[in-house]
Amino acid sequence: MIVIADDITGAAEMAGIAHSHGLPVRLCCSPLCCDTVAAEGTAAATVIATDTRSMTEEEAVAETQRIASHLPKQGGAGGESLFKKTDSALRGHVVAELSALMKVMGYQRTVYLPANPSKGRIIRAGTYYIIKEGREIPISETAFSYDPEFPATTSILKERFPDAAQKGILMPDAESKEDIQRIIADYDDGKTLFAGAADLFEAWLIGTTRITRDTKNTRPSRETKSPLTSTLLLCGSTQSKPLALGIPVTEMPRAIYDGSKDITSWQEQAYSVYEQQGSLMITIPFHHRTGKEVAVHLREMTATLIQHLVEKRQPQQLIIEGGASAFATLQHLGWSELEMVSQIAPGVIKTKAPNGTFVIMKPGSYSWGSLF
Repeated sequence: MIVIADDITGAAEMAGIAHSHGLPVRLCCSPLCCDTVAAEGTAAATVIATDTRSMTEEEAVAETQRIASHLPKQGGAGGESLFKKTDSALRGHVVAELSALMKVMGYQRTVYLPANPSKGRIIRAGTYYIIKEGREIPISETAFSYDPEFPATTSILKERFPDAAQKGILMPDAESKEDIQRIIADYDDGKTLFAGAADLFEAWLIGTTRITRDTKNTRPSRETKSPLTSTLLLCGSTQSKPLALGIPVTEMPRAIYDGSKDITSWQEQAYSVYEQQGSLMITIPFHHRTGKEVAVHLREMTATLIQHLVEKRQPQQLIIEGGASAFATLQHLGWSELEMVSQIAPGVIKTKAPNGTFVIMKPGSYSWGSLF
């Protein structure tokens, strides 16, 4: 079973779900690791983080095609073994990547279902809603409309992805777990690629591999609250909320945020606090600039800072909020594969890096669960 995810926290979420059902999981988070999947064989579940959401569409298609070319062709016999993880908030180069996968892997169609009913994200009559405090809010009226790279300017899927249908990509409604189960049953023919969010993946995983939810097949999470000694915590998502955790905080200086000053002085100041206190939270306090160039600049600056701090003093744990920030940080640190440890909460995954540091990752729009 292979899962291709367009960001690292989405990949980690899929790895956590597979791990919780008792499957050995391999989590790949660099192109070098991805290239060895077909050559070396895989675990029961191999999850590949491509980071294509952070690329241009042309780059994303090329990377998707490159990774797919290393994998056994799907469609027909064995077609159940590939799943494409996409963002539950409609972000990413969805149609372009799915079209590339279908062409290379031999699928006739794709069922694309970003709905996550378990987290209050549903699709009704082709419109995407987020349920908050009992209210159904179109996604274009939420904070996702301010995303720097993929703002939700419409809540209607056909408007967001106008060329999906002509490219063989189906976008069904789903308001419940039962809806998702029916969709899988209707299209589970070996010729259809399933793509979407966590609820679809878990239903697909159970349906196609006959995994059940009984306790002998499920690994409960062993992690609860995370001690914050020897910890680096990066709040790197546009969805990040301030966290009052009682540890020192270093905010990205305005001059570095605006790009008018290099990172040297911030590195020195941050390391001084980290060395004295043993833990440090890194935040970006400004959000007035948008666009891909800005997003790339911010994650490169925070990744460079984390690399500097880890090389100076290895933390016991590194906690990262935000997929693009997490991927950039792992690339700077040279960590190409992570060992699954536990699923702390839905989407909040604890892994172990090659140097022994525990790495905890979370999508920006999810809650921390019982981590703190």
